[in-house]
Amino acid sequence: MTSEDLGNDDPVIVATREWVVRAVIGLGLCPFAHAPHRDGRIRFVHTRVTTQSALADLLADELERLSQSSRDEIETTLIVHPGVLGDFLDYNDFLEVADAIVVEMELDGVIQVASFHPQYQFEETAPDDITNYTNRSPYPTLHLLREESVDEAVAMYPDTESIPTRNIATMKRLGLDGWLAIFSASRLRRE
Repeated sequence: MTSEDLGNDDPVIVATREWVVRAVIGLGLCPFAHAPHRDGRIRFVHTRVTTQSALADLLADELERLSQSSRDEIETTLIVHPGVLGDFLDYNDFLEVADAIVVEMELDGVIQVASFHPQYQFEETAPDDITNYTNRSPYPTLHLLREESVDEAVAMYPDTESIPTRNIATMKRLGLDGWLAIFSASRLRRE
């Protein structure tokens, strides 16, 4: 079952959209997210699968759907999967499976998979390091991005290489208290 079956008031999708608006767009963590969100071209999929194999099958279906859709219809897809890969290390291992599916479907160079997780942890950081929050979402999420869109965004943005450094600085300025204040009335909590 996906969010399409549940309607727009699905609490998982509501929380994920709120995270996109407040964190990803609101904090400027991704300067390319505003237009697709404004134009309704982000597909949010809440799946209730509970196994990695079922998630892999759904991922293949969503890769196919995105590759066959026009950018005017769907620019990018967020697959939110709270019932599987709750452990970050398992999730991180699954990213290799996701990349292999992209290659197997001959979509390498066409679509890429980005990763977001409530326990996201960059290599060589402590679990509570605030910089990890640049990639912390309310639920485990696979983000499908069109390579063409990424290439266009990179060409239009003056200095894409500075985005991670700027995001780290933003999170350090904000701190955990600032992060929690942004979401104090929301479903997003520190995991």
